[in-house]
Formats: sequence, structure tokens, C-alpha cells
Amino acid sequence: MVVKRKIIKINEELCDGCGICVMDCAEGAIEIVDGRARLVSDNLCDGLGACMGTCPKNALEIIERDASEFDEKAVKDRLKNKNLSCQSLKMDVFESKGPLSNWPVQISLISCDSNVFDNSDLVVAADCVSASCPDFHRIIVGGRKLMIGCPKLDNIEEYIARLKVVFANNKLKSLTLARMDVPCCSKMESVLKESIKLSGKKIIFNTITVSRNGKIV
Repeated sequence: MVVKRKIIKINEELCDGCGICVMDCAEGAIEIVDGRARLVSDNLCDGLGACMGTCPKNALEIIERDASEFDEKAVKDRLKNKNLSCQSLKMDVFESKGPLSNWPVQISLISCDSNVFDNSDLVVAADCVSASCPDFHRIIVGGRKLMIGCPKLDNIEEYIARLKVVFANNKLKSLTLARMDVPCCSKMESVLKESIKLSGKKIIFNTITVSRNGKIV
């Protein structure tokens, strides 16, 4: 049913495709399409505007217009399918200059079919490592390609689905796992092992472990 209600509006001229709103939208109502944020379907947006606050370009606003009613069941179905889909939250990966040699770095945002990782040294890091280790960029990343994620908060099945394709489609010169010395980070090792197994490749990865006081163990 179409009703007059509050709903998100995205100014594509201001949007730079950073993907922050995609992560902030708990309903999965926003995707990056052709380098810009797009509302997937009216019935997925609850109109509360949780995605607005962190947009660096102020490209989002809440307006009132005729739209399909918010559908919680459609949201649940969307999230279930999205978490297992390698193409969900798809963003092109770009070469970058400075501390990061590629962007984006979040595993959940990286396009599976990107060739940026081909013939590269890749670091897959638990996201707490960068906050804990003062020498993260100098010692751990060191100009290598980077992916980060949290196995405790995110969907590890999605991680496996994405990394499997990245490993299968790219020849890596080296693979390094950077993790914290805490129990939940052990899942990152399991994610890499399963992704490598499913990719059909023989890839050996090194592990760097960082303590909670920021020291490399």
C-alpha cells in the first residue's frame, strides 16, 4: 500500500560513493550502484534516518512523500539474502596513495570481482588491530593491500563468500592475517582457512598477533 510518509532521499550529485551510509543502514535499504548510493526499495526504508548522521557530504535527508509502507518481513528477507550474497554492498576497489594502497578496506564493502588484489601482498586484519597498534601502517600494512573486518560483529559467512572469490580470481604474492590476542579474533583464522579451502588455491598465510596494549606478540 502506498502512503504518505517519511523516507530517505539521496542527493546523487553530492554523494561520493564512500559507502558509510550502507553500513549505517540496518535495514539494508541502500546499495552502492555505479559509484553512488541508491535506495534499493521504498519498503525497506523505515524513514528514521540512522544513515544520515555520518554522511561526510550531507547527501542524505529525510523527506515526506508517497511511498510503499515499511515492510519488516521484506527487510528480514533482504538481510538474509544480502549476508550470503557476494554481490551485496558491492563497491569498486580503487588504488590509493598514502597509508592505504586501496579503498574501500572493509571486507563487507569490497567487490569480489576486483582485480586490484592480483599480484599483490594482502593483509587481512581484525579492525581492532589498527586502533590498538600505533605502528599499524608502518609495520603491519607497509604499503600492502588491506582488508579489515570484525568476526564478532559481522557475518562471517559473508566474509567467506567474498574472500573465496577474491582468492580464486587473484594470484597473491603473500597473505598476512593481523589479529588481536583475544578469543573472538580466532574466528578470523577460521575465515581465512575456509575461504582458501573453498577457493581451490594453495595459499599459506602468516599471522601477526597484537596484544591489548598494542604490542606485537
